Amino acid sequence: MSTDEATADEVLADLHTDEWEAEMQALLEEGDYDAELGLEMAKDAQRLVADELDEADFYERYHDAVIDEFGVDDRPVAEAIEAADGDRETFVESLEALEDGELDRREAMKKMGAAGLFLGLGTWASKENAEGGPDAASVAAGGDEEEGTQYGMVIDLQKCDGCLACVVACSQENNTSAGANWMYVFTYEDDQQQGENYLVRTCQHCSDAPCEKVCPTTARHKRTEDGLVLTDYDVCIGCRYCQVACPYGVNYFQWGEPDTPRSELDPEHVYDGRDRRVDSRPPKGVMGKCTMCPSRQDGKRGEEKIGTTACEDACSMDAIHFGDMNDDESDPNQYLERVRAENANDREDYPNRTEDTVSTFRLLEELGTDPNVVFVGNEPGPNARQVEGPVSYEDVGEVDRRKEVLDDGTFGGGVIG
Repeated sequence: MSTDEATADEVLADLHTDEWEAEMQALLEEGDYDAELGLEMAKDAQRLVADELDEADFYERYHDAVIDEFGVDDRPVAEAIEAADGDRETFVESLEALEDGELDRREAMKKMGAAGLFLGLGTWASKENAEGGPDAASVAAGGDEEEGTQYGMVIDLQKCDGCLACVVACSQENNTSAGANWMYVFTYEDDQQQGENYLVRTCQHCSDAPCEKVCPTTARHKRTEDGLVLTDYDVCIGCRYCQVACPYGVNYFQWGEPDTPRSELDPEHVYDGRDRRVDSRPPKGVMGKCTMCPSRQDGKRGEEKIGTTACEDACSMDAIHFGDMNDDESDPNQYLERVRAENANDREDYPNRTEDTVSTFRLLEELGTDPNVVFVGNEPGPNARQVEGPVSYEDVGEVDRRKEVLDDGTFGGGVIG
């Protein structure tokens, strides 16, 4: 569905249908953990990032149930709230302790702003605030604290020709099992657009990711140094709550033994620079998804691969651009600047273009996920329907699960029908 005029309420209503709930319930019941808890947490995590639910209320609502089901609730804010027991000073100390671990100050202050209502607090009276630094409310609202690195992509759908080179390169580099593609190229027709159109779907590496909110073990987490949303394979317990919470349908559960055994994996393509096992394919019983190649970004695979991804390297059409979305001089932002400067409606070079000016969009940004993939070209309309592409998945040695992905109902409540 096109979300040009849609509100978060409307998008969530389209997603949370009875059919979707039944399918997600069945998906969770295939696992070993509480399916009803996972479904409710997933729905509320999506409401949370859409600003329809307070973060502290979300953690308080599910804390006891998570403890009962998993024996521990390792979600950062839940730990801080539990330790504080309503006491301001203890809560601040808890967040500062988290900052010394995996939570940086910017994220900690965001959490403080979100949790203030629950604790009856105003701003964070920390040393920084006393010295005139930004308060929690301003940071939570996107205040003036300096932004760090945020990796993401610009994908030019007008240049995509459906060759599937990016899909193949991702599968080969990450040794994913058959059918567990981390990238898909959807070919579709739309009454409002001419000819065949393409939508390249990868993980959006959201700045406010609902999949991270529901993870009881912190296996699904966002790297503070560059914003990549990753899964620690050694911590993941395979509850699949992240799979249901994600509105983009990008998570895959590794049911059986992977096609590629651990002994055949490149040792420098397993652990990132923090020595956490987050790259290459997941082991049995663990969730996997697009990683945007963290071992490359950390220099573990050679300096020449820093700032690159396998899919970008494989794209001969120059449609994929990876880099720091917060840096005006990065490749994706420079590409956007060049494309917008062209403003030419050249139908021969850009057959999918229907407007005089270049259009860009982010998938389902109305939900508040703050996705870090920007698309150049036309967004699928409400009547978009999937059709066969110019190159079949079978022809390039891949298993085509696109229909299953769409039937799951997780891909935007039906971005493409």
